[in-house]
Amino acid sequence: MDREHRNPSAATIPDASAHHHVTRQHAPRREPPFTMQSYIRAYWMDYLVMAAMGALGLGIYMLRPAPNRLFPIYFRDGEVVYPEFAYPLRKNIIPIWLAAFLAFTIPFVFFMLAQIRVRSFVDANAATMGVIMSLVTAAVFQVFLKWLIGGLRPHFYAVCKPVIDPSLANAGQGFSGIMVDRSVCTGDDKEINDALESFPSGHSTASWAGLLFLAYYLNGKLKVFANYRPQFWKLVLFFAPILGATLISASLTIDEYHHYYDVIGGSIIGSVVATATYRFQYASLFDYRFNHIPLPRITQTGFRYALGQGSDMEAEVHPATRKAGWGNPDDNVAGAPGDAMWGPAAGLESKLSSHMRQPHQELPI
Repeated sequence: MDREHRNPSAATIPDASAHHHVTRQHAPRREPPFTMQSYIRAYWMDYLVMAAMGALGLGIYMLRPAPNRLFPIYFRDGEVVYPEFAYPLRKNIIPIWLAAFLAFTIPFVFFMLAQIRVRSFVDANAATMGVIMSLVTAAVFQVFLKWLIGGLRPHFYAVCKPVIDPSLANAGQGFSGIMVDRSVCTGDDKEINDALESFPSGHSTASWAGLLFLAYYLNGKLKVFANYRPQFWKLVLFFAPILGATLISASLTIDEYHHYYDVIGGSIIGSVVATATYRFQYASLFDYRFNHIPLPRITQTGFRYALGQGSDMEAEVHPATRKAGWGNPDDNVAGAPGDAMWGPAAGLESKLSSHMRQPHQELPI
């Protein structure tokens, strides 16, 4: 009996001088099979925290403004100090409930449309939970700022309805006695509370938290910014939710519900939270090889950013475009044609091994 048959394992032991010819094969790491029980076990804490955050945000929103803010109304000569707070009270062009509704519903509709091509519960769940997390986190952030910092809305004087004799305008506090507090107001108490909480804009926060998340999602699924030049409509579709968020935010300066700095502040909060939340749910923001791949919830199956060694998640979650590798057997679904993840893992390793055996040939990738 020859040596190989006496010791079968010996055939698998590589010679030290030829170690570069051998490619190690790793057993794929698989997530447990999906069941409702396993889903609840994996995500119950996330849902509990989101519910708690929502309750916290609603509770803070219902509170009376924290600071006893001082503000001037008249100079000593009877002239109004800040005309920018003297606009009339008007109805919102877009009510806050509608802004929040659109910030969730529009992304959710696109997530579901993408599943016509993607067909992945993992992706649909990651996107839906991601946009909810973004909206809830941004909302709590902005209501805290409204409660603790706030500011006067452009229609504050119209809501406050102050009763001050201009001849006694210097009877207040501060330099020349022109500073007063809300005790001079005779308007509706709830409207005054709202008019003291101008910064930051809740409309802007919600619209950017939801619609910018959608823009990131569209970029990942359509490969708008990849290693090839896609069709122009994809770029237009990428910017559409950004335009929507801008219009919702800017409308608040038309109906005089917010100042420009309230809008900018809310937009920054929503954008930062949307960016962080998308990266929290997906493997990358702008790396076209990975930015469509939802990250696994189980720590042991964490996504591996390695050449040709994507996790099983990659084989199940596709981009929504064939030119990015979807549905093309010659291209890996984890990236666009010709990128670093091109080719099935085993095939790519075979190409690498072949190239190492023939060092004078160019790498066929």
